Amino acid sequence: MRMAFCPGTEDDGRDGFETSFGREVAEPFAMSWRVVWPERRRRLAILVSKADHALLELLWRRRNDELGADVALVASNHERLRDVVERFGVPFHHLPIDADGKERQEQRLTRLLCDEGVDLVVLARYMQVLTPAFVAAWPQRIINIHHSFLPAFVGANPYRRAYQRGVKLIGATAHYVSDDLDEGPIIAQDVARVGHRQSIRDLVRLGKEIERTVLARAVEAHLDDAILVHGNKTIVFDT
Repeated sequence: MRMAFCPGTEDDGRDGFETSFGREVAEPFAMSWRVVWPERRRRLAILVSKADHALLELLWRRRNDELGADVALVASNHERLRDVVERFGVPFHHLPIDADGKERQEQRLTRLLCDEGVDLVVLARYMQVLTPAFVAAWPQRIINIHHSFLPAFVGANPYRRAYQRGVKLIGATAHYVSDDLDEGPIIAQDVARVGHRQSIRDLVRLGKEIERTVLARAVEAHLDDAILVHGNKTIVFDT
């Protein structure tokens, strides 16, 4: 259940609300619950590799104040998108995966996220598989965009595999990240029809358009606290 309250007076009584609710309602019914005050703007970290389309969608929405959150930083395992990010006035951090390995890179990333007070991590075509330790540190706070209509074509090269299979629909899926690759709870999806005349390049171009909007929709739903996770499914409320 999701409930939104609109206080009717200037003194909304929030100082004692959580204590009273927990003692008088939540504890007697053994509820799992939380309260979010909407005026606190959340802080996002966007992780990218080389593709810029999903990243740019989020940065554009932030610039137009349509995202409802601040982009604290963008981090990448490549330098390629530094100029793009810095033109939006957002800090860019290059965190390569070098001889020290992925775990050391993720340790540096974790320190950075904690120092910046990040609330949500968004994988905007970050082409790295996160370690279980990193995922466990951010439960249901990492959103990934996968460039296929899951559960079809999990993993790498989904557009090529879709073309080889001769599918008539391609899509994109935004989901919370779990330890199992592309198996986390699905938040948002969309599809487009394709035909035999379209090449792999055509599928990629069309798919990028879907990826942008699906990822943004999932991020906005999370920021609106409109998602409840139940097992490996989500309940997404209209807000």
